[in-house]
Amino acid sequence: QVQLVESGGGLVQAGGALKLSCVASGIIFSIGDMGWYRQAPGKQRESVAYITAGGSSNYADSMKGRFNISRDNAKNTVYLQMNSAKPEDTAVYSCYADVILREGYYSITYWGQGTQVTVSS
Repeated sequence: QVQLVESGGGLVQAGGALKLSCVASGIIFSIGDMGWYRQAPGKQRESVAYITAGGSSNYADSMKGRFNISRDNAKNTVYLQMNSAKPEDTAVYSCYADVILREGYYSITYWGQGTQVTVSS
């Protein structure tokens, strides 16, 4: 079994910064893509950013230049550095990881439970 646990959420003022972390644990052979989604009240879930095992990253347009995603493969951890936070960034942020449990197996996507980020104006 694999678990993803996020941390780092909380309250931040507009213009401030916050760093989220997500650690994957359990029986893991390797991890492919890791990333973050968010969902604000009354809105659809949207992709924030993802990063490949090789370190290539992709961002939603509204996050480019403000957010930075990174990962530590040795620790099975993905990070999301949020800078220049805006009130519209307020949402529950959830991480995911495409996990390969054993060599030669297909990957399975696992999700964290989510962490609340609130940006005050």
